[in-house]
Amino acid sequence: MSDPVVTTEATISRTRTESVDPGPIGYDDAARFLNRDIQWLEFNRRVLFQAIDPRNPLLERVRFLAITASNLDEFFMKRIGGLKRRKAMGLGGQAWEPLSPDRQLAELRGVVLELVDLQRRCFRDDVLPQLTEQGIELLSWDRLTTEERVQAEAWYRANVFPILTPLAVDPGHRFPFISNLSVSIGVMLRRAGETEELFARVKVPEVPTRLYDLGDGRRFVPVQEIIEHNLDDLFPGMEIMRIMPFRVTRNADIEQDSEDAEDLLEHIQQQLRERRFARSVRLEVGPDPDARMLRLVLDELDLEEDDVYETDRLLDYGILNGVADIDQPDLRFDSWRPLVPRALDGDEDADILAATRNGDLLVHMPYESFDATVERFVEQAAADPKVLCIKQTLYRTSGDSPFIPALIKAAESGKQVAVLVELRARFDEARNITWARKLEDAGVHVAYGVVGLKTHTKTVLVVRQEPSGIRCYAYVGTGNFNSKTAKLYEDLGLFTCDPAITEDLVALFNYMTGRSRQREYNKLLVAPTTMKSAFLELIDREILLAGAGKPARIICKMNQLEDREVTDALYRASQAGVTVDCLVRGFCCLRAGVPGLSEHIRVTSIIGRFLEHSRIFWFSGGREDPLDGDFFIGSADWMYRNLHNRVEATTPVETRGLRERLWEILQIELNDHRQAWDMRPDGTYALRDASGLDAEDPRLEGTHATLMRLTRERVEA
Repeated sequence: MSDPVVTTEATISRTRTESVDPGPIGYDDAARFLNRDIQWLEFNRRVLFQAIDPRNPLLERVRFLAITASNLDEFFMKRIGGLKRRKAMGLGGQAWEPLSPDRQLAELRGVVLELVDLQRRCFRDDVLPQLTEQGIELLSWDRLTTEERVQAEAWYRANVFPILTPLAVDPGHRFPFISNLSVSIGVMLRRAGETEELFARVKVPEVPTRLYDLGDGRRFVPVQEIIEHNLDDLFPGMEIMRIMPFRVTRNADIEQDSEDAEDLLEHIQQQLRERRFARSVRLEVGPDPDARMLRLVLDELDLEEDDVYETDRLLDYGILNGVADIDQPDLRFDSWRPLVPRALDGDEDADILAATRNGDLLVHMPYESFDATVERFVEQAAADPKVLCIKQTLYRTSGDSPFIPALIKAAESGKQVAVLVELRARFDEARNITWARKLEDAGVHVAYGVVGLKTHTKTVLVVRQEPSGIRCYAYVGTGNFNSKTAKLYEDLGLFTCDPAITEDLVALFNYMTGRSRQREYNKLLVAPTTMKSAFLELIDREILLAGAGKPARIICKMNQLEDREVTDALYRASQAGVTVDCLVRGFCCLRAGVPGLSEHIRVTSIIGRFLEHSRIFWFSGGREDPLDGDFFIGSADWMYRNLHNRVEATTPVETRGLRERLWEILQIELNDHRQAWDMRPDGTYALRDASGLDAEDPRLEGTHATLMRLTRERVEA
């Protein structure tokens, strides 16, 4: 029997062009930058591989099918929508992009079709049969027994039928509005004794569940299926000729310049209204769609045939989250409960402020507890009578965020509380508006940031009166203040009382809330003022060190890498002999391993049960001991938008023990032979070859399993 890893790698490669030698690429050649959108689809291919990979537990594979589909939805809303707008305006490709919007759309469609086909085959030919073997079934109507149909119909009549609103389309009824990402059923019908066919649309409602449970929590029927087979109830006296389920995606790339907005809150609310009615960019249909209905829907939505994607009958794989939630531990990853850091002696009620006074504290989520560290930091500060002031940024937070009541409590107790709420956090705007109003109603000073910039930094400042005078406490993190994603996203955060850093944070909050034009900072690297130039100087320093024959190496870990100046600086470093390792989970526009351009650059992507989200930057500084190099963590990727159009903060990590932990993380990821993908010179990726390793080699354990084990060992020690 063939090795499962080899088999699955071959499976995914069959739908992808094999690595192609791009040929010589000069430093001034536009081809030195990979296309961002194609690279994003390559990232989603790696996510889809998690659903294909038989080494992953079955229900986790189901989850990854849903994640892949959700990612693709967002890609169409954000990226395809923007390209279509450029095309409609007659704009050509941007200066660094040799492809026109037309050509890009065509190439992207080709890759999407590959992914949709691979996703469908993975689900129908592999995952679904294995679910059936486990007694978990996703049933079509024709597979139900008579008794089960009666049961399903009774539930439908009581819970779904009253919600349905069939909408006819004829001279007296206009084509209905189709909301974004909604599933509809198109119906062609006719009156008895007549030949004229009429069209109607039925929206599949967002009832609490889109999967009807037949009673045992293991056998389900999609609600869409039940509706389709009970359409006679909606159209009595009519003959149903044909049906066609379909799903519409609308453009979400409608952001307008907010610099001239008199009221940012009102401006964002208007954008949300416009997004709801934005142009359609994709039409998904089930297999063998009805030609007449398809033409009608395309014409009414002003779409072209190239906007149609034939998918599975499910249309929306997000429905599979209901299956992935089944409680069967043997079909899931081993459970993981984030642990309280060893520095806090495993005490969930530990005094975070006291621990920070004793020395800098680094927390690594989700291995270590967000609740017992970051949440507790704000909650403790809110309850502490000696705390005078709390300042915090909020970019994305959870629906039941514990930070909001804590900040309200602090304000109501007389503390000065200032919160930067980013209203333009895409797809979280409505939630952030709600939080902003609640905070304002409680007397919290709410600001919406610097005009023209998004506030993306993840920072908290606490000012406390102590016997020796006022002391400031700072938290600088890489991830959002979101209690739910903190259990799924890999992130880092630094707690410190370092006066140089807290002084910087005071200045940064003044910049974000007031009219300060602070441009100098002690230690923090701040975008859009000092961060990019500082990183470029650090790269140039490694180039000079390489020329002097001293150790010269760069390791950078981030979500995306796209900024062209930084990319060109890394190319110069490679040409000077600097070894560069880029750990980039998502898309990367830098080409790795191209002779004469980037042969000393390696790009690695780690994909697995946790979403790699932290940003770590290390520069050797010519020092033999890597722990003597320069370490930074922060909120910014090396993307133009992060370095120029957002307020970001990156902090140095100077305590040696914390540097040891950061170095350990980097080395585990660089040596991973379980979850790591390596970029090839043409921009495609290959799962790292582990065929030469002994079965007991720790590199086969994978980044996430290794870090869970090490965290457990530290706490237990």
